[in-house]
Amino acid sequence: MKDIINNQALASYPLFFDDVRKLLTFGDRSKTGAYIPLRPGCELLGDGRVRFNYRPAEGTKSVVVKGIGGSMSGTYELQPDEDGYWSVTVDDIRDGFHYHKYFVDGVEAPNALTPYGYGCFQPINFFEMPGGADPEFYLLKDVPHGTVRMDLYKSALTGRWRNCFIYTPPGYETELDRRYPVLYLQHGGGENEVGWVWQGKINYIADNLLAEGKMQPMIIVMNNGYAFKDDGTSNEAMGSIDEVIVGDCIPFIDRKYRTIADRHSRAMAGLSMGAMQSNVTVMKNPDVFASVGIFSGGFNYKGDGYDLTDVFADTEKYRERFDLLFVSAGEDEQPMCDTLRDTLGELNAKGFPNVFYSCPGFHEWDVWRYAAREFLKLLFR
Repeated sequence: MKDIINNQALASYPLFFDDVRKLLTFGDRSKTGAYIPLRPGCELLGDGRVRFNYRPAEGTKSVVVKGIGGSMSGTYELQPDEDGYWSVTVDDIRDGFHYHKYFVDGVEAPNALTPYGYGCFQPINFFEMPGGADPEFYLLKDVPHGTVRMDLYKSALTGRWRNCFIYTPPGYETELDRRYPVLYLQHGGGENEVGWVWQGKINYIADNLLAEGKMQPMIIVMNNGYAFKDDGTSNEAMGSIDEVIVGDCIPFIDRKYRTIADRHSRAMAGLSMGAMQSNVTVMKNPDVFASVGIFSGGFNYKGDGYDLTDVFADTEKYRERFDLLFVSAGEDEQPMCDTLRDTLGELNAKGFPNVFYSCPGFHEWDVWRYAAREFLKLLFR
């Protein structure tokens, strides 16, 4: 467990890859000074214990850390410690990924000692409590690594430049005659296109699966999920990301990268809001996608702009339409998890093959990592 706790993937985030949080102190000005390491904001002590550390300004009267629900829902009061720290050690937080918030004298104040992500529509602290059945599949390992690129393209739909992140597998830069299938992978509500890299660790998940021979080499494209037309005609909740991906992003990716540009080599998946966006996009564009992954979101074959009732009534049409229909949820996401399990089970029983996957957990990143891993194992086979 010590090797897992010290793995760099757990503390890597947009501001740091390797931790450089230190104090620089000067004694004799003729010397360069000395770097003094700072405590991690969330210090993993092993055996399910974590110590929260905060360095507030002098005169502070209270420091509190709170979970935001799910697997970390408690409130913990920190107490003054040595060297200007306030701290508390707890042992009742479940394994997994935890967004959480700090409050100093009642005012929300993010912790500079703790990793940041973008979630809940704000920069927000998170930490990892390793554990569960397989705590290592998303860690940084000594295997061949793919490359994560940041790329820009102009959207004809919105008139704005858009940013996306692209994972290319190991060997992409050297095997120049090889072409690859593409997965378009979406984040959830309140997050953005960096989420699947920094919170989701999708590049490490893919690297490790490829090293184990458990997935097909593929390109993974991660878009910002917010796209709205100036005339106000976009869906209020999900925008027009389906049109942007199909009309703007896919043509850009197919021009710039060595893709296999056909529906059987193209998939879309996402979590929560991104799951609903993936569902809508794939259902509306049968000539573009043959596979879909829906993680903790709405599965429907009839909705605004699409109606696949005839496809889901005819097993031959269904098998022609879908190479893979994959739906997942955390066991603690109720009643959604059981409802989806029943719905997908009924479809399987009627001859409409699909995969339903669940694992312990709430509406949180550890659940979506497991879902992504299982989906990648099955995709483009």
